[in-house]
Amino acid sequence: MLDQGHLPELSAATRRLVRSVDAMPDPAYAEPSLLPRWTRAHVVAHLTLNAEGLAGALRGLTEGRQVPMYASQEARDADIETLAGCDPSAIRGRLLGAVTDFTDAVAAVPDDAADRLIERTPGSGRTFPAREVPLMRHREVEIHHADLGLGYTRADWPPEFAVRLIDSAVARPYPEALTLHATDLDRTWHLHEGVGPTVSGTAADLGWWITGRGAGEGLSCDDGPLPGMEAW
Repeated sequence: MLDQGHLPELSAATRRLVRSVDAMPDPAYAEPSLLPRWTRAHVVAHLTLNAEGLAGALRGLTEGRQVPMYASQEARDADIETLAGCDPSAIRGRLLGAVTDFTDAVAAVPDDAADRLIERTPGSGRTFPAREVPLMRHREVEIHHADLGLGYTRADWPPEFAVRLIDSAVARPYPEALTLHATDLDRTWHLHEGVGPTVSGTAADLGWWITGRGAGEGLSCDDGPLPGMEAW
């Protein structure tokens, strides 16, 4: 079965996101988000298409078909641009339909399909097991909700999510040794092997920075400036 442990938290995070989007005035859709070159409409469009792509891939597994998350990187980017240019009411409606479809698709995945691989795009070599989809979607919802710049920030993330985000981040390849210390949780993570600088701050501030966001506000490093991080 899929990782059910994330589903209650994902449902709560999705409800918060939908409330924020529903409350956003139409003119705010065209305003800049916290992401470079993306308006708030782009962020909502991405969240919508991400849910649709994951739902479609999961439905394919349920039906015994291999369906990639996106037809191609180019198609994914073009679809975001197209949807971001639509009327705000259409974007809101599409998001609501997408999150409902995603929930239904997750519930329908049979137990014996949880370890099957999903391609992000055909032939890209980037795959992930179906069981990881709830956590993947949870990251998308919480991070991009904060990216909207509507008052919901990393400080509003539940502590459990900040921990899971950092757990995911440190599992990625990193070129140099680095230690992260969450001062609010008294918890430490190690990136790569060996001895390196220690970056300290709240789990939320660490999670925001390690995804390439902000300039390390609220963080300190015991060995000079903060190392650079690539944006997710």
